[in-house]
Amino acid sequence: MKIRTRLTFLFTFLLAVLLLVLMGILYLTSSKSREVEFYGELKKEAVTKANLFLEAQVNPKTLHKIYQNNSQILNEVEVAVYDTSFHLLYHDAVEIDRVKETKEMIDKINQNGSLQFYQGNWQVIGILYNYQGDDYIVTATAYDEYGYNKQADLLKTILILCSLSILILFFVGRFFAGRALNPVKRMIDEVNNIKATSLDLRLASQKNKDELNALATTFNEMLNRLEQSFDSQKQFVSNISHELRTPLAAIITELEWAKDTERRKEEYQSSIQHALVDSKRIVKLSNSLLDFAKASYDASEIRFKTVRVDEVLLDACQQLQKSNPTYKFNINIGESLDSESLVSIEGNPYLLQVAFVNLLENACKFSKENQCHVYLNKEQSNLVLKFVDKGIGILTNDLDSIFIPFYRGKGKHFIEGNGIGLSLTKRIIELHKGTIEVQSKLEEGTTFIVKLPLVK
Repeated sequence: MKIRTRLTFLFTFLLAVLLLVLMGILYLTSSKSREVEFYGELKKEAVTKANLFLEAQVNPKTLHKIYQNNSQILNEVEVAVYDTSFHLLYHDAVEIDRVKETKEMIDKINQNGSLQFYQGNWQVIGILYNYQGDDYIVTATAYDEYGYNKQADLLKTILILCSLSILILFFVGRFFAGRALNPVKRMIDEVNNIKATSLDLRLASQKNKDELNALATTFNEMLNRLEQSFDSQKQFVSNISHELRTPLAAIITELEWAKDTERRKEEYQSSIQHALVDSKRIVKLSNSLLDFAKASYDASEIRFKTVRVDEVLLDACQQLQKSNPTYKFNINIGESLDSESLVSIEGNPYLLQVAFVNLLENACKFSKENQCHVYLNKEQSNLVLKFVDKGIGILTNDLDSIFIPFYRGKGKHFIEGNGIGLSLTKRIIELHKGTIEVQSKLEEGTTFIVKLPLVK
C-alpha cells in the first residue's frame, strides 16, 4: 500500500472516529434530555389530575371520558391515585393498568417522596402528593411517541451526515496527502535520473527547512561520497593497470627474446633474472593491494585486541632485515614509558606491522646509510612514534599528496616503489583512531610522526 493511501485512510479513520464520538455524545445527550423532559411532563400531568380529582372534585366519570377521548388521538398520560395504605382512589384505565402498582412500590414512593423508572418503552413516575394534610400517592405513565420519533429522526440525520462527512474526508485527505507527498514524488523522479554515468546530479533543495529538505541534503551528501568513491576507484584501477603493465611488458619481452633466438647461458640467466625481478615487483604490488583492501574494511569487521607496540615494531624490523640485511634500525624508548601498559594499545597486530614495515622501509630506502631511527614517547593519553631518516627529503609541494594512493613525488626518480605504502599506512593508523603527519627538508631528512591512543 502506498504512503498516500495509508495517510488517507489514517486521516479519514481518525477524523471519522472523532466525528462518530461527537455525534454519539450528541445523540446520548439528546436522549437523556428527552427522558428528563418527559419525566417532567409526567409529573405535571400527575399533579394536574390529582388537583382535578382531589381539589376540584371533578367526577371520575368525567375524567375517564377525557382520558378515553384524548387516547384516540394521542398517547394520553395514564394517572392513578392511591392513599398511603394502597387503596385505589382513582385510575384512568384500571382495566389496562400499565404500571401494575404494588404495595412495595407505594411504600417506596411514600418513603422516598418520588420514584421514576421504565416499563418497557413507557416511562413511569410516582410522587407523594399532599392535600389538606393528607398524603396521597400519584402514579403516571405514558409512551413518548413524539420524543422517540425525534430521536429516530436525529439518529437518521447523524448517520447520513457521518456517511457523507467520512466520504468527503476521504477525498479531502487523499488530496492533501497527495500535495504533501508531491516533493517526495519529485525526489523519486530526480533519483531515477541518477545513473552510474551521471553521479554529478543532485536533488533539488526544498524551500521549507523540513524533514524532506534534511533527507535531500543527506542524500546529496551520500552522492558526494559515492562520486568521490567512484572517481577514486576508477583512478585506482587506472593506476593498477599502469603499474602492472610495465613489469608484465618487460617479462613478455624478456621471454620472447629468450624463446626466439639461440643465446649463450649467461644471456639466458640474465634474461631470467630480469623476468624474476619484474615478477617480484608484481608480487609485491599484489601484496600491497591486498593489505590496502584489508585496511579499507569497516573497523567493526577487523579484530582488535591489546597489543604491545614495541613488540610489533621489533617484529617489523626483523621482517625487513630478513629481506634487506643492509637495513639498520635504532629504537629509542623514552623514560616516560616505564611500564607495559604505557606501550599497549587496542589494535590489530598484522595491520600495525604492515604500517610499521612501510614507514621503516621508506626511511631506509631514502637514507644513504639505509638506517631508520625510531623514537617512542608518551604524550598525554597517546603513544607517539617518530620514524626519522637522514635521507633526500620530500619536496614541499609533495607533502600534501604523499598519502594519495599511487602518488610518488621526487623520490620516485631515485628509488623504486608503487606508491601504495604511505596511503596504506595512513588508512591503518586511522583505523586505530590515530593520526600521522610528516615533516621533511630536502637533503636533510624526513620524520613521520604517528600518534596512537593508549589503552585506558
